Amino acid sequence: MKLTEKQKRFVDAYIETGNASEAARRAGYSSKIANRISSENMTKPVIQQAIEARLKEIESKRIANVTEVMEFLTSALRGELTDENIVTEGTGEGCSEARIIETRISSKDRLNAAQQLLKRFPRQMDVAEQEARIKRLASELESLEKANGVESVQIVDDLREDDTDDDDKAE
Repeated sequence: MKLTEKQKRFVDAYIETGNASEAARRAGYSSKIANRISSENMTKPVIQQAIEARLKEIESKRIANVTEVMEFLTSALRGELTDENIVTEGTGEGCSEARIIETRISSKDRLNAAQQLLKRFPRQMDVAEQEARIKRLASELESLEKANGVESVQIVDDLREDDTDDDDKAE
C-alpha cells in the first residue's frame, strides 16, 4: 500500500521531530485532529514500515561503514590526506595577516593510522610479537593470582589406564 502525500510528510516530520502530534500538524493536518491522526498513523503498519525504512536510509548515509573507515585509514597511512592549518604572517608595521594553507598530515598521524589498521588484522601480526603478548599476559595473570592470594592450580592426570574402580572393590 502506498502512502498518501500527507502520510509521507508525516513520516518526514516525525523523523525530524520525534513527536507524532507535531508531525501531524507539520504534515498539514488541522490542530484540532492532529493528536487523533498522529495516534492512528503510528499504529498503521505501512507508516511504521516507512519510518523504519527512512531511518535505515538516513543511518546508511550518515554512519561510516567498515570499508569507508578502512579506506580512510589507508589514505592517511599513505599520506594522501591533507590538513588545513591557519598561519599568521607579519605584513609589516605591526600588522599581520592570517591565511589557510593545506599541508600533508604529520608522520605521527600516519603512524597512528598504521597502528589502527594493524589492530584490524591481528592474524597478520608477527609471530614473535604474538608470543611476547602471550608471555606478558601469563605473567600478569600470575602476578594477579599472587596478589589475590590465589595459588596456581595444576591438574595432573596420574591415573594409568589399568587403574580402575576394581582397586576400590578389593579394599
